[in-house]
Amino acid sequence: MRISVSSDMDEPVARLLVEELRARGHDVHAYGALSPGADARWAVCSERAAREVAEGRADQAVVCCWTGTGASIAANKVPGVRAALCTDGYTADGARRWNDANVLALSLRLTSGPLLREILDAWFAGEPAQDAEDRDNVTHVERLDAGHRAAR
Repeated sequence: MRISVSSDMDEPVARLLVEELRARGHDVHAYGALSPGADARWAVCSERAAREVAEGRADQAVVCCWTGTGASIAANKVPGVRAALCTDGYTADGARRWNDANVLALSLRLTSGPLLREILDAWFAGEPAQDAEDRDNVTHVERLDAGHRAAR
């Protein structure tokens, strides 16, 4: 799977993220502080990684900043992206299952190595639910992305 990764800071957990994804067999494309000479502002590098997903050049993305909040906000501004800020495996599983999230946002401050592995395990094991209500919610969000009135 091709995964775009961005981080606004060259922190140990960001480097571990890239190593862990590659060890799991993924093709990783890095942005921000993880790519020498690239623009490392969280809004810029998160948007670039998310855009790869929206345009079909990456299957998923992982965006990181100190709290994860800014990275998730920037990623969610890209139409077609459903970014989820996950702080544990249960949240990562739910984001994939109920929200069909395609971008994982992480906090560089809160995410330890063991916690990172737990989150990644849950994220990659999770499959989007086929429940009608869950699919209807994702369709509602897609209509918002397309600029359509989503409310009924």
